[in-house]
Amino acid sequence: METTTLKESRLNIRCDSHTRELLYKAASYEHVTISEFVLSNALASAERVVQTHESITLKPKDFEAFLAALDKPSKPNAAIKRAFKRHADQVSR
Repeated sequence: METTTLKESRLNIRCDSHTRELLYKAASYEHVTISEFVLSNALASAERVVQTHESITLKPKDFEAFLAALDKPSKPNAAIKRAFKRHADQVSR
């Protein structure tokens, strides 16, 4: 059984006639409406962009070094102590 999603927001896009015809042709090949075609492709692209900006990929050697650094944190230096103090002063206001 197919689940229907409530669409509560509208997105308007302006384009030239060539672009509209191309989108219509592509949507027709996929047997979907232009709106469904544009939304699904924009969503896939948006997910890739967000994934690129919000994830970090490390080589196994670098990942092991990262884990080792987490297990053995260094002592705070003067700059870090000042930053923590500034933060505490600003947050407590």
